[in-house]
This record gives sequence, structure tokens and C-alpha cells, in this order.
Amino acid sequence: MVGRKWWVPWLWLSPALLLSGIFLLYPTIDTIRRSFLPKGSDAFIGFTLDNYRFIVDNPQPLVADTHSALLNNLMWLTVFTTITVALGLVIAVLAARVRYEAVAKSAIFIPMAISFVAASVIWRFMYEFNPGIGTINAVLKEVGGEPTRWLQDTGAPQTPFTHAGPDSLPHPIQINNFALVFVGVWMWTGFAMVVLSAGLKGISTDILEAARVDGANEWQIFRRIIIPNLSPTIAVVATTLVIQALKKFDLVWVMTAGKFKTDVVATLFYKEAFLFNNPEIGAAVAVVLLLWVVPIMVISIRRFQFQEETR
Repeated sequence: MVGRKWWVPWLWLSPALLLSGIFLLYPTIDTIRRSFLPKGSDAFIGFTLDNYRFIVDNPQPLVADTHSALLNNLMWLTVFTTITVALGLVIAVLAARVRYEAVAKSAIFIPMAISFVAASVIWRFMYEFNPGIGTINAVLKEVGGEPTRWLQDTGAPQTPFTHAGPDSLPHPIQINNFALVFVGVWMWTGFAMVVLSAGLKGISTDILEAARVDGANEWQIFRRIIIPNLSPTIAVVATTLVIQALKKFDLVWVMTAGKFKTDVVATLFYKEAFLFNNPEIGAAVAVVLLLWVVPIMVISIRRFQFQEETR
């Protein structure tokens, strides 16, 4: 009888749907609505695009450098994701070859057990300019180097990309942004390693042995067997890291509070909505972040559905 009553499943789902509607759907719709309201207006008096023009035109670069925030997020998206996935894959392959695999993996995974705020505080002291406090600068001083303002220095290292792009746009390739990305990589490499290691264990050893018997070297096995078989797992890990990069807030806020051109979209939203008392502009920034995340989520869901259909 239960199977014939179509409303029974909806009855059990109703509490979860109600909570999702109150705490997820309604705030999303209200944020989108507020992003089109004039500044300082709670009542509806017509829609405006001024809040989005603020993001594009960047009229107050000293207060809210929107261009730097967008470019920094793009750098997090590419550099953080690429390095973390690559390191996780390499460590997973190498750890499978050592005798104490579990110990090695545990050591790499330890940063994931630390809260992001605690890790940010730890690395803030590591990057401290005073060699008496900052570990990195203390090491540099001992080997004859000069202390560096890792978090305060906005001078870009000399690379082929240092002066890339129009002169009117800021350049995100600077020391402090790389220092922040390094902390993110340090924390998330363990996650990538564990997931990719699980996928690596699923590759049949018979295939690997057959390739070795046929004369394939380890690089050929890695490139032509391990990578293709791990591609679905790599896609899952990369998607997770991309979402983390887009909504990165706690690490940047604790270490620099978005100063010295280290703002990302999430910190820019917080500043506009709660510090500068511009909730309409903050809502527009949140919508921009939402527009970045939603397509990635849709692609991921479709990929999962395709994998389930092909099994």
C-alpha cells in the first residue's frame, strides 16, 4: 500500500525540503533580488545595475579593488588546483611504492586535521617578517639571506608573466598571493593524495604487470595506464578543489584580511556587506561568486550521472 501512495516519499522528504527552502533557497533568491536594488534601499523602487557596474568599473580601487579580487580568485582557481592535484597524484604513486605507506600518507594528511583558521595562524607566524618570530625569515637569515615581507610585499617576482596584460589592470602575480596559495596547497594535498590513492588501488595489478612485461617503463605506465584510469577520480578531486578555490575566505581573511592586494571574491563580499555597509554591492559580489560555482556544480552532477549510466 505504501508503494501506491505517491505522497508518502514526499512526506518523509518534506522536513529536509522545508529546511533547504528556508536556509538555502530563500536566502539565494533574496540575495539576487537585493543585488539589483539601489544602494541604501531596502524597499523596492526599481531594479538597477549599478552594483554590478561597481564590480566592472572598479570606481574605488583603494576601498574595494574588485579587479584584483577577481584576478586573485582566477589565480587561486588555476595555480592552487593544478599544483594540489599534481602533488596529490605524484605522492599517491610514490607512497604506494614505499614500505611504510600508511605512515607516509598520515604525515601528508595531517594538515587536513587542523582547522583552516588554526593553520592560517600558524603560517602567519611562519611568514612573520621579524626573524625572531618568523621561521622562514629566520632560516633565510641563517643562510645569509635577507628577511622578506611574505604577506605584506606586493612586488611581483620577475617572471615572463609579471607585466602581462594591459597596464590598466592589476597583476596578481605577486609574492603574498603565492604565499597564501602555498598554504592552501599544503593543507589540501593530503585530501587529493588520499582520494587519488584510493583510485590507484582500484587499478588492476595485472594490467601494470602486463605493461612491464611488454617492455613499458614506469613513465609510460604512469602516462598511458595510470592517468587514463584515474581520470574520473582526478576530475572529482579537481572539481572539489575548484569549488574550494572559488569560495576561499578563512585563510585569506586570517592571514591578510585582504590587504596588500590579496582580496578574493569572498573577502570582497564580506567587506562590502559588513564592513563598508554596502549590502547591495555585497549581494552583487555574492551573485558573481554564485555564477562561478553553479556551472561547475552542474558539470560535476552531469559527469556523475553519465558515469552511473555507463556502469
